[in-house]
Amino acid sequence: MATMRLPSGTYHQTYQQDQAWWQTRFVWLRMIGLLFILLVFIPLWMPVLFPDIGLYVVSVANLIGYTILSAMGVQLLIGYAGQLTLGHSAFIAVGGYTSAICMLMFGIPYPITIILAALTAGLWSMLFGLPSVRVKGYYLIMTTMAAQFITVDFIITQYVAQIGGRGQAFSIPPGTITFGPIEIDNDIKVYYLMIALVIACMVFVGNLLRTRVGRAWLAIRDNDIAAEVLGVNVVRYKLAAYFVGGALGGIAGSFWITSIYAVSPEHFTWSWSLWVVGVILIGGVGSLYGTVFGAMFMTLVPEILRFAVAPLQPVFPQLMTNFQFLKESVFGLSIVLFLLYEPKGLAYRWWQIKNYLHLWPFSY
Repeated sequence: MATMRLPSGTYHQTYQQDQAWWQTRFVWLRMIGLLFILLVFIPLWMPVLFPDIGLYVVSVANLIGYTILSAMGVQLLIGYAGQLTLGHSAFIAVGGYTSAICMLMFGIPYPITIILAALTAGLWSMLFGLPSVRVKGYYLIMTTMAAQFITVDFIITQYVAQIGGRGQAFSIPPGTITFGPIEIDNDIKVYYLMIALVIACMVFVGNLLRTRVGRAWLAIRDNDIAAEVLGVNVVRYKLAAYFVGGALGGIAGSFWITSIYAVSPEHFTWSWSLWVVGVILIGGVGSLYGTVFGAMFMTLVPEILRFAVAPLQPVFPQLMTNFQFLKESVFGLSIVLFLLYEPKGLAYRWWQIKNYLHLWPFSY
């Protein structure tokens, strides 16, 4: 993604200024306003000002956050390291089950289980990343698909889900998920946890991409042979990408159980792996902003569609019954349209809008 242009007369004098996340006063004001909306208006004022839809908006925001966390590892693998994946839901499942088992069987506090979920999912992802050393393209896609079926459909469904005679689903009793003295027992508390995890993961990934590791991933993505000639250990950095991508998926799985207080293989289907790939295609490949915009688009459009078809239910009763098929049709159509008319995704369009505002009235 291209670098943001600065307003006329604004320039950097130090390397620290050049690498700052928020580089101008206008950006500072914009981000402070965004933080106010995220931390105060949506969770605290929306339920009071709009009691009919306030909590619904919070729940939709939680789903957007979960989608961001799920897609962030895919963005890192595909957008920054150039490693194709179609089985990321498997590592999200590993994170969810690791967190649930650690709390239910060993009594480990929830914040620690997030770390354990990230480590377990990262190591499991790195195991399936080993074939990336030898194969590329379609063969690598088949390998990641195998991770989905082996992990979820076989290991978790047939063995892990049967631990303790629980059957397919692990039900988490109320009061189990706590963050220090705070019990995560409603959508607003889940929302604040989601905001904290999303910001922490985005800052971590954003800063990691500025390091030697991030530059190595970009070199491998662009041309792995040239990167190896220049001294980049391709095997090591590919495995590191799979570890970090899987760890981010593990965090997403650990967060998801706070919203439903249960974990089941049905929550981690292959369709969700495809869904998060669609998120980064629509949002923009190789952009952290693209992960956010894609998650918002892929979450809000089905919700808007649900409200749009609701008045038609008396005339066409099958619309709501078959809404899942309608939702998947819109998903496929959206990807086709974006690949045709906006191949760089929503993040590129946002970058153009920002430059227009920063350079106004001299917008080139």
